Amino acid sequence: MYAPNSMPTHGWAPLPEDVATLGAAGADQAVAYLAHREHNDPTPLHRLDGLADELGVGSVFVKDEGYRLGLGSFKALGGSYVVTRLVLEEAARRLGHPVDVGDLQTDAVRAVAATMTFACATDGNHGRSVAQGAQLVGAEAAIFMHGGVSDERVAAIERFGARIIRVDGSYDDSIIEAARVAEAEGWTVLSDTSWPGYEAIPALVSQGYTVLVRESLDAMIAPPTHVLVQAGVGGFAAAVAGHLAAVLGADRPHVIVVEPERAACLFASNAAGGIVTVPGAEPTVMAMLECYQPSPLAWRVLERVADGFLTLSEDESPAAMRRLAQPAAGDPPIVAGESGVAGLAGLVQLTADPELRRQTGLDDHAIVLVINTEGATDPELYTTLVGSTPEQVLSAEGSAPS
Repeated sequence: MYAPNSMPTHGWAPLPEDVATLGAAGADQAVAYLAHREHNDPTPLHRLDGLADELGVGSVFVKDEGYRLGLGSFKALGGSYVVTRLVLEEAARRLGHPVDVGDLQTDAVRAVAATMTFACATDGNHGRSVAQGAQLVGAEAAIFMHGGVSDERVAAIERFGARIIRVDGSYDDSIIEAARVAEAEGWTVLSDTSWPGYEAIPALVSQGYTVLVRESLDAMIAPPTHVLVQAGVGGFAAAVAGHLAAVLGADRPHVIVVEPERAACLFASNAAGGIVTVPGAEPTVMAMLECYQPSPLAWRVLERVADGFLTLSEDESPAAMRRLAQPAAGDPPIVAGESGVAGLAGLVQLTADPELRRQTGLDDHAIVLVINTEGATDPELYTTLVGSTPEQVLSAEGSAPS
């Protein structure tokens, strides 16, 4: 189901404070931090001409975050980045002199980090990033996970030495519990969603995501005319849409936000003209997007610069996974997780409907960018949905990018 932005905001820019975070200067800050990480090369940007021909658009580009910093997800750009920033800020405060990312492995800074615990709620990928960041700097991590998170994703976080705390209920319940326990224990909450009085850290998480948008623009001959971006609470979608609006201005692309219909809190908020919480339903296969209340910070950006909102049925995401795993002639195979492929699934839905194609301008001149936000972060589920293992899919190409 598709709906255009209900607010008369087309062509508006983000607020100045959001431009400061998500624009060029904010991306510069994130890039500078990431330059000190190992395996920090830009992730692949695939041009799928065969798929573009099938869908009747000019070109389709897929930014493949399945190779990001060895973590398998775009979330590596958020949580671990903010852990680093917060440790350095606290070290500067305690040591009484400025410190920068080059000082991160000094004994003095690591001694400060060892006294800090970072807490967050997660469906899997954000928690993995926070846990990785904490391990890299010598801090502790406490990751709150609801019962719907798979054992495979729990194990992936435990490998970074994090403490796992299981919570009854949904992702939204785990957010509340993480904040409650962190306050009682004196831990630092590192959430990717915001609430009244808590915006600075989620804003930095989104700032980290602008790196992949910059990389995409740098790798494309011409900027995209259309971007379809998936959303849970909306922080990632806001980072993408906000950065594009900030750096491209009037030439920004048409941005469509894509959600599972079972957890379409941004779609519902657009219909209501303001933030609403949707009732919990059956779990969605797009587990990383299973969020029932938008981040107010993200909504502030998206209500201004998103052009439309789209929901996906449960079968559309697995179909798009298989489409990338068994690509059109000439296109490379891509391993995309069930949430990672949502933007492409949205593109397939829109181009299959002549009226929606017309409304959104998806014609044979359209330059479309979608972002594969995760690889096979749950390999067993991936194999079940696709019918092949990730290794079998990539073997058709020979080898995966490093």
